[in-house]
Amino acid sequence: MSENILEMRNIVKQFPGVLANDNVNFQVRRGEVHCLLGENGAGKSTLMNILYGLYDQTSGDILLNGEVVNISSPRVAIEHGIGMVHQHFMLIPALTVIENVILGMPENSQILDLDAASKKLMELANKYHIKLNPNDMVENLSVGEEQRLEILKALFRGADLLILDEPTAVLTPQEVEELFKMIHKLTNEGHTVIFISHKLNEVMYISDRITVLRNGRSCETVNKENTDKHQLANLMVGRDINLDIEKPPAQLGETVLEMKDVHAMSVKGVEALRGVTLDIRKGEILGVAGVDGNGQDELLECITGLKPVTKGTIKVNGEDMTNASPRNIMKSGVGHIPANRHKRGMILEMPVKENLMMIDYYKKKFANGMLLKWDEIEKESEELVKEFNVKTASIDTPAGTLSGGNQQKMVLARELSRSPVFLIAAHPVRGLDIGATEFVRTRILDERNRGAGVLLVSTELEEIMSMSDRIAVMYEGEIMGIVNREDATVSELGLMMAGSKRQVD
Repeated sequence: MSENILEMRNIVKQFPGVLANDNVNFQVRRGEVHCLLGENGAGKSTLMNILYGLYDQTSGDILLNGEVVNISSPRVAIEHGIGMVHQHFMLIPALTVIENVILGMPENSQILDLDAASKKLMELANKYHIKLNPNDMVENLSVGEEQRLEILKALFRGADLLILDEPTAVLTPQEVEELFKMIHKLTNEGHTVIFISHKLNEVMYISDRITVLRNGRSCETVNKENTDKHQLANLMVGRDINLDIEKPPAQLGETVLEMKDVHAMSVKGVEALRGVTLDIRKGEILGVAGVDGNGQDELLECITGLKPVTKGTIKVNGEDMTNASPRNIMKSGVGHIPANRHKRGMILEMPVKENLMMIDYYKKKFANGMLLKWDEIEKESEELVKEFNVKTASIDTPAGTLSGGNQQKMVLARELSRSPVFLIAAHPVRGLDIGATEFVRTRILDERNRGAGVLLVSTELEEIMSMSDRIAVMYEGEIMGIVNREDATVSELGLMMAGSKRQVD
């Protein structure tokens, strides 16, 4: 496994005012899993977007199998056997699975044979043990199913070198295990995988070699057997990182959330919540674990007023908030870090300062009737950007141009600046690098220590077990059990995640 299938030599990418890649050198061997590490903004995605033809490099060369190539578009990349699965999926919700797979393929101009394409897709899916129906609408797929579809789409189009950008960010532990089996099967068959991830446990498990980028430069390439998690973390951020979460004992106060026998319907018209009963008190974190798609989204939507409750009650700070408006729920002292920051947490085209003020813009501090007090808004925004270390050229920069970690810090700054008595944190570190993860988790723990009640939803058991004081497990819209963290075991939680109700003595 010594042959270089890919070489990127002295790659420079200059955007207006930003040097994203600064003479990066990157070599990948045939049949290996090569992990690309680095903080958000380190240049990983830019480098891979150059390789996939989405960007032109300012200077530098790309060599495939020893020959210099000009990858001017994704179509050219695909012709060279390069496929990419982006962190934010490139799917069209209004089309079916198979329509997304064949969309834009050159042979479609001759004849469109959906049946033949579906048969070929299902052969691939069965080969890699992926369950998908070619005729399902993409808008009805879970996030995990969308990610698996993206991988199959790349393989369907003949990818030999597969780029996976944060591939496990939306997967459960069980799905991660299946993905890793799939990756090993791919490399055993001669495929090559570039694996972008911030999860050091995964990197140390799946990789053959690891290249670290920092500040747009290639920092170091190491063999997995010659490194460890702490060295990689230090290489990524250029300083010592504390990988262990220290959490003082919970100081419990009054109940901030009380749900009794809550029912709700899904978008598919079936019951998504079936008699959910739980409570959260000030000064504690209740973690909700479960396989993705078992009612967690609907749970949060009911609490935040985005989905109607068909039966049952929801109280916040003792006040009935069942089917209240989102604004009234936020005004009652609720902060919300949504699972999908692009869809629910921000408006990409709006500047940072407007995103920071989008909840409280109407309050007297920031508005005089219908007129906004821009001086106050800009002053507050500058203070929040500084306090939460949001790296942005200015508060007038469109939020969509920030890196993922800085977007999440911006959302965090807005929600925590309101001093919520009840904080909802849904997958708060999904897709974030280790430096941003440390920052976000520390701030959430600070809220808990300050006395806020926190609802933490995550499909990552490691995160749930390290952050929570109590753990609830959801399965098919029901609570299978609630257990104190000190009594929780991975095996018991796994059984509940698979549908076994907890036996209470």
